[in-house]
Amino acid sequence: YWLACNEERAAQTRFGAVMCCCGPCAMYRRSALMLLLDQYETQFFRGKPSDFGEDRHLTILMLKAGFRTEYVPDAIAATVVPDRLLPYLRQQLRWARSTYRDTLLGLHLLPGLDRYLTLDVLGQNLGPLLLAISSIAALAQLALTDSVPWWTGLTIVAMTMIRCSVAALRAGELRFLGFSLHTPINIFLLLPMKVYALCTLSNS
Repeated sequence: YWLACNEERAAQTRFGAVMCCCGPCAMYRRSALMLLLDQYETQFFRGKPSDFGEDRHLTILMLKAGFRTEYVPDAIAATVVPDRLLPYLRQQLRWARSTYRDTLLGLHLLPGLDRYLTLDVLGQNLGPLLLAISSIAALAQLALTDSVPWWTGLTIVAMTMIRCSVAALRAGELRFLGFSLHTPINIFLLLPMKVYALCTLSNS
């Protein structure tokens, strides 16, 4: 949550276009919401009603209507988060489907917003794909040649430690280095789940 808000959304707010205002942390001007209420309440995907990802969907509707969406770093909000593996994976599956769906809906908006945002959104969606490809290539090399793909491992470890170190430095908390443990969770659990999400976008 800290990384998503204080890095991703903080960067996007410089362009007045945070691409997803998180449900528990979002506030909207009533007049803006009333203009879009009908579209918001009848969210469909491929002709079927959609009952998740409403926060990202509403954000895209706001941007399409010409409103700005911004991140406020000193706002205080609370939310309930999963504390067990299965609920966590269900949450991540919903989030992945929502991201893919609304990225498709919002792609045409990006060129008109900012080139950085286009790069950012493409990076968020292509990044996991590239990580999956490099992980599969490393495992294939290990299986076929019996040699350790040290360069792949080193690259992943270096990128992980750089990101965690920047977060730890900015937050002023060493415990943020522990986020490096998310990398194996991401590679072995979340990446396969994101592939599944992409193949089952119509599920609600």
